[in-house]
Amino acid sequence: MTRLKTFRIMFVVLMQALCLLTPGGVRAEGPLVSTGVGFEFASGSYGLGTKTDSIYVPFTLAVYPSERLGFLLEIPYVYQSSSAVNTGILLGPGGGQMTGMRKEAAAMPGAGGTMSGTGSGSGGGTSSGSTVSKKSRQGVGDLTLKGGYVLVPEGEFVPRVRPYLFVKFPTADREQMLGTGEFDEGFAVEFSKQYGNWYSFAEGGYTFQGTSAVLPLKDYFSFNAGTGYQLGERFLPMMLIKAAGAPIEGASDLLELRLKLKMLVGAKSGIDGYIAKGITRSSPDYGVGLAIYHDF
Repeated sequence: MTRLKTFRIMFVVLMQALCLLTPGGVRAEGPLVSTGVGFEFASGSYGLGTKTDSIYVPFTLAVYPSERLGFLLEIPYVYQSSSAVNTGILLGPGGGQMTGMRKEAAAMPGAGGTMSGTGSGSGGGTSSGSTVSKKSRQGVGDLTLKGGYVLVPEGEFVPRVRPYLFVKFPTADREQMLGTGEFDEGFAVEFSKQYGNWYSFAEGGYTFQGTSAVLPLKDYFSFNAGTGYQLGERFLPMMLIKAAGAPIEGASDLLELRLKLKMLVGAKSGIDGYIAKGITRSSPDYGVGLAIYHDF
């Protein structure tokens, strides 16, 4: 049995078991469903000597069967100005940039819900090692499905602990270099805690990439962390660090710093915005992003 089939079986069995073990009708004050749409722009040469601009527009749908169990589906639309960067290889577990923008939404009750911490972290692409073409390309990106469960609720001195599994489906056009054309699977564990007006989180994960005849893909670790101070009831400025091992042979490790602002708009809607600066060769030189989400 291949690694992918084994992981898929583990994913389905675990999620079904969690659904059965979760008491029916038990809900927190959080939403049953949350939706969001984002826009992210990144630009850099990625060590290839050719500037590449990329745009990532993800739609997310999160569903919470219980106060602890949650699932998130991300469907992105991607654009890149050349083939110098493969947009399907992203910083953080599971790929996807929108989820990284919403990773800390649990810091503000009433927006984002418990699943907002599911993201896989994200941010920019990495060098593909392939021949650079000036031709721009765009289309639907890789679909990502995540499922997580809060093992330890947040307490007075104990952080919330939530592991999750994810599968990335190769729905992007590999011929257009919008994705790797391979399944990715992996896992991560999130820790988050609010101390008064201070909110902090950390997440570590591991991604198993598929085997590609075109790209020398590698499995890699990732780590994301941040802290912020809530101003009033609506604003949460944060500083974040996002890092990952090289996802392709010959690429550098990824490291990016972000300054982020979360703002509540009403009781069930929110806006996230950030500016980013890449530190390593395979990270984008800079990036900006904006996301809007609503709970139902």
